[in-house]
Amino acid sequence: MADIFDGYRLAEAWDEMFSAPGKPRLPYAGLITVLQPMDPAELRFRADQLARTFTDRGVTYDFAGEERPFPLDLIPRVIDAVEWDLVARGVRQRVLALEAFLADVYGPGRAFEDGVVPWGLVFTSPRFRREVADFTPPNGVRVHVAGIDLVRDENGKFRVLEDNVRVPSGVSYVIENRLAMTRTFPALFAEQSVHEVEEYPSRLLAALRASAPAARRDDPVVVVLTPGVHNAAYFEHTLLARLMGVELVEGRDLFCSRNRVYVHTTRGRRPVDVIYRRVDDDFLDPLHFRPDSVIGCPGLINAARAGNVTLANAVGNGVADDKLIYTYIPDLIRYYLSEEPLLDNVESYRLDDPDMLGWVLDSLEELVIKPVDGAGGVGIVIGPKASKAELALLRERVAADPRGWMAQRPVALSTSPVLIGEGLAPRHIDLRPFAVNDGEDVWLLPGGLTRVALPEGELVVNSSQGGGSKDTWVLAGPESAGGAARPAALPLLASPQLRKPPTRPDRGGVGRQSGPEQ
Repeated sequence: MADIFDGYRLAEAWDEMFSAPGKPRLPYAGLITVLQPMDPAELRFRADQLARTFTDRGVTYDFAGEERPFPLDLIPRVIDAVEWDLVARGVRQRVLALEAFLADVYGPGRAFEDGVVPWGLVFTSPRFRREVADFTPPNGVRVHVAGIDLVRDENGKFRVLEDNVRVPSGVSYVIENRLAMTRTFPALFAEQSVHEVEEYPSRLLAALRASAPAARRDDPVVVVLTPGVHNAAYFEHTLLARLMGVELVEGRDLFCSRNRVYVHTTRGRRPVDVIYRRVDDDFLDPLHFRPDSVIGCPGLINAARAGNVTLANAVGNGVADDKLIYTYIPDLIRYYLSEEPLLDNVESYRLDDPDMLGWVLDSLEELVIKPVDGAGGVGIVIGPKASKAELALLRERVAADPRGWMAQRPVALSTSPVLIGEGLAPRHIDLRPFAVNDGEDVWLLPGGLTRVALPEGELVVNSSQGGGSKDTWVLAGPESAGGAARPAALPLLASPQLRKPPTRPDRGGVGRQSGPEQ
């Protein structure tokens, strides 16, 4: 019998599907039974059909100015019940800590007075918004939707790579990927008990309605604010608005009067209570931010401060996305929640100490260097893969602006089989679970978005860098729980070795990974 995995060779990283050549991990046993006898040419044919379907449905993204179908690999990623429980509890914990931190940043500032985080770190963040200081949203929620990026390291352990609490995107691909997989490969689901993902729009709508001003909470008007058709995530904006049954609007469709927000309709003006905005802070309100913006609406911030409209996610959340704040999150979890972090950070280094800065500048070829306010993988330099010229330029930029950069230990992201041509090859992947906060509980979409770095050896998985995705399965039921991957019991790969970073007596070592590591 043919075996589609015959030519598959493991990479020097944790493989999601196989613990050793020909030895599948337990959560994948049922999936492999269905896939094994398939002809690779048939898989390729189905993949090409799927790409055409995505193009027809508008499931595309902008890559270098060209609209392309979002690449979906037909081999799902599988996470069993026990491991997903850890991920879900860890992400909830992190979202609650980020929520408390943002309330503190724009409120009493207890964590700063108590020395957990230096004030200067916040005030020098380009995402800090003084315009919303001393303002609390109607139900106290600032992080209505969060996308927490996770990677699995060389030992098979999930770690947090980044936090996204501004306007995290990608959930539309989770929904569309599942729809496409059930239509293209219904046989894969026949023997599997997989959590559904269709609940997300109703959960999001419920959270948005719960965030409305108190006087309007019984029957609030919710809209989705998009920058317009030229935005790379426009498909997601239209999909979520349609699935939630609310209006999709642009800035020109809204206007403010007496600190109330209205939307133009064919029957006249209609008051708006909640705006799920997919527009960055800078362009949201030209009265307070960029005066040349034409994609926002003048007066939104005044209306929000007056308590007449809720902006979700809240303005100013970007300060929590700052990658220097990321290094403090484990300490903030302990401070606000009195708990130990359930998910560790990737080992990270702040450059505010001269000794640490000097060590990082001398070790650029061994580290990953990131701009603290970057997004979409832009500006990241992976030292071991960079040229001498790139490192020389980077050294100048980092030395000139240490506050604008942070460093991390390189992590060999886990790999998964991906269809390349008509064969399977390992490619690096990450995971973005989506959390929805309604003020009462933080709900996690089962699975989230698994992103794939399609070029061989590439570690940057963002779609803006040419990446793709996989359908992410979370297995349900007690039969799956017993098959949880337990990394400590499996063969481990050696982590990359760095020269020892300098220590800082006041913080217990600059390079320490806050907590048990996040």
